[in-house]
Amino acid sequence: MHPILRGVLAVVAGFAVASAVMMAVEMINGHVLYPDLGRQAQGVTDPQIMRELLAGAPAGAFAVVLAGWFLGSFTGGWVAARIGNLTHVLILGGLLTLAGIANNLMLPPPAWFWVAGMLTLMPAALAGAKLARTRVAG
Repeated sequence: MHPILRGVLAVVAGFAVASAVMMAVEMINGHVLYPDLGRQAQGVTDPQIMRELLAGAPAGAFAVVLAGWFLGSFTGGWVAARIGNLTHVLILGGLLTLAGIANNLMLPPPAWFWVAGMLTLMPAALAGAKLARTRVAG
């Protein structure tokens, strides 16, 4: 496979896997762990109403989202490293960080979540890549 095509595939596949894992964790968060919050947010399309719901959300709900961001970024980094190389993992980590910033700007979380989220995405992707490379070499 052509190296450029392989690199694009690595980043796209890593992003798709990361997104799927994050969405799965957030679904569990809203349907199993915090069902009342999930029911209130279901079908809400008005950003202002969603902001008001999130303003009263428990810290645990945000912690689960943060865990989902970590797991998603980790698995996405693993996939990107298996298909591509470290450059592709860094691109993926950068894209996930930009997506996290966009998400936080649309639905402002607490300040601690901003800091923790921005410190989680890139290192988690790199940790996933390290595991992928360790397994390939080992």
